Amino acid sequence: MKQIVLNSRQFVPSWLLSLGIGIGIVSCGSPELPESITIDGSSTVYPITQAVVESYKQTAKNPVTITLSVSGTGGGFREFCEGKTDISNASRPILREEMTLCNRNNVRYIELPIAFDALTVVVNPQNTWLDTITTEELKRIWQPEAGDTITRWNQIRQELPNQPLNLYGPGIDSGTYDYFTEAIVGKAHSSRLDYFQSENDEIIVAAVKQDPNALGYFGLAYYEAHAKELKALAIDNGKGAVAPSRESVETAQYQPLARPLFIYVNLASAQNNTSLREFIDFYLAQAPTLVPKVGYIPLPQEAYQLDKITFHKGEAGTVFEGKSEFNLTIPELLRKQAQF
Repeated sequence: MKQIVLNSRQFVPSWLLSLGIGIGIVSCGSPELPESITIDGSSTVYPITQAVVESYKQTAKNPVTITLSVSGTGGGFREFCEGKTDISNASRPILREEMTLCNRNNVRYIELPIAFDALTVVVNPQNTWLDTITTEELKRIWQPEAGDTITRWNQIRQELPNQPLNLYGPGIDSGTYDYFTEAIVGKAHSSRLDYFQSENDEIIVAAVKQDPNALGYFGLAYYEAHAKELKALAIDNGKGAVAPSRESVETAQYQPLARPLFIYVNLASAQNNTSLREFIDFYLAQAPTLVPKVGYIPLPQEAYQLDKITFHKGEAGTVFEGKSEFNLTIPELLRKQAQF
C-alpha cells in the first residue's frame, strides 16, 4: 500500500457556477480538519492515478492524506461497494454483481471514463520466431481446455520451435483478466489457470523480461515503460495484423483489445469531502496531459468536459449496463456519455 500525504484547497470551476450546476456535489467552505482520500483497484489504471496524485502534491494548499493501493479491479470494487474507499480505479465497467453489492450497501457511484488502453500481448525480445498472433491462436492458448495441454510453441503453429510455452498474466481479481478472457475466449473468467499470475503488472513485466519462452499480457503503459526490454505482438483479428499504439486505437483498428479505463467515485464521499471534489476536478483537468505521459491514450477534450458535468451534477450510475462492451470506439464512448 502506498500512502502519500499532501495538501489540497477547495476549487469550483467558474464555468460550472455560471451554468448553475454543481448543486449535487459542490458545497461552500473549506475543511476544518485534514481530510483523507482512499483509492484502490486496477493496476492498469494505477499509473494514471499515481501521476495525478504526484502532480496534485505540487499545487494543493490544505493537508489531505491520499492512500493509493492496488488490489485489481474486482478487488477494488469489493472494497468500494462496501463503502471502504472513495475512488475505485477500474480497467473495465462495473459488473452486475458489483452493482448489486453497491446497492445492498447504499453506495451510489459516479462513473468517469478517463482514458483508452490497448491491451498488449508481449514476448521476450529473444523470441525471434513470432511477431504477430491471431485472436484464434490466443483463444487456443488461453481457453480452459488448453491447461496442461498447449504447453509448447509448436502446438500453436507447426513451424514454431519445439520449446516450452510459458504463460504470464493477471490474477482473477484483475479487470484485465476479465476483459481479456471475455474478448478472446468468449466468456469472462474462462481461462486456463496453469500460468504465472499476479495482480501487479510490474511483476509480470519482470517475469517476461527474464524468460525467453514467455508470453504474457497487460496494459499498454507497462509495455511503453519497458519497450526496450519487451516485444509487443501485432494482433490479427482476421482483418490483418495491427500493433498496439495510440494511432491504432484512435482509428479503431486495434480490436478487440482496445478498451476504456475508468475511475468510479463514491457519491456520498464527493458530497461530504471538499478535498475529494478538488482532487477529481484536478484529475479531469490534468488527464489530457498525464494520460499519454504514462503510456495510455487520452480521450478527446469533449469527454473530459462531459465527465466534469456528470461529476458536478452528481449523476450516479453506469452507461454500460453491468458488462463490458467489445470493439467499442472512442466516438462510441462519447455518444454513450452524452446520452447518459
